[in-house]
Amino acid sequence: ASSANTKLAAAKDEFFQLLCNAGFASVEEYHSSIMIERDMQSVEAEIQSFEQSLYSASERATRAQEAAHNISCPDLAQLESLFKLAQAATETAVRDESALNYKIQQTDKLLADLAGASREQQALDAEFENVGRVAEVANGSNDRKLTFQRFVLGALLDDVLLSASERLHIMSQGRYSLQRLCGVADMRKAGGLELEVFDTYTGTTRSAATLSGGESFLASLSLALGLADTVQSYAGGIHLETIFIDEGFGSLDPESLDFAIRALKDLQKAGRLVGIISHVPELRERIDARLEICPAGQGSAVRFCIG
Repeated sequence: ASSANTKLAAAKDEFFQLLCNAGFASVEEYHSSIMIERDMQSVEAEIQSFEQSLYSASERATRAQEAAHNISCPDLAQLESLFKLAQAATETAVRDESALNYKIQQTDKLLADLAGASREQQALDAEFENVGRVAEVANGSNDRKLTFQRFVLGALLDDVLLSASERLHIMSQGRYSLQRLCGVADMRKAGGLELEVFDTYTGTTRSAATLSGGESFLASLSLALGLADTVQSYAGGIHLETIFIDEGFGSLDPESLDFAIRALKDLQKAGRLVGIISHVPELRERIDARLEICPAGQGSAVRFCIG
């Protein structure tokens, strides 16, 4: 029995020594750490999974080290500088994009306003097309280059020419009469007021500019008298009782001068005062009342002659 006790004591000592070597402080701690078989299988499975993951990671690390064997380490400072430059460029591009978007919006608004104005302009063009055409015609945009003002003046001139032609017909001994050129002689100029004369000797018309000096004077005198008659007829109660003629008689031959004087005397008999300013000596014998200016020793002298 003593031998068995001795062995039991030795076994206990050996057991406690093994517990201490295993890291257990007591038997109770050992018993509490004993796992059931199911837990042990789970731990073993985790250990196997860890070992497999570790192996795979080791393999990947080995391949990565082999692949990166000849790769140099990047310059992180340079890359950081390039990144900052790219970031600044990005911020500038964003601001530019914002400004461009604003300009696009403003442009779209202007285009919409322009389209509205164009539609309004088209409506106005359609509304005032006839008025514009009438205005163009009145301003001379027609085949005759004739403005409305010149048309009205032409109508008045026709009345003047009727009266003037009667007087010119007498003063030219039935040769000339005045008329208005209705066609366009020069497309570069406005028409409607050009004058021409009808010559009964030739039976044709020609420009008034082809008249001789004396004939031009008679035509001008006839126009002046015709204008006075027309103005008086248009004005109603207004009477042009006085007319003055300055020079021009010296270009007339005796016969033409005689007819011109007769026409002026007819005006005088009709109640008008006719004044002639001239140096032609022949007029002295034909004019009863004269105001003569004669040279004197110191300047000129004036005398009034009757008869």
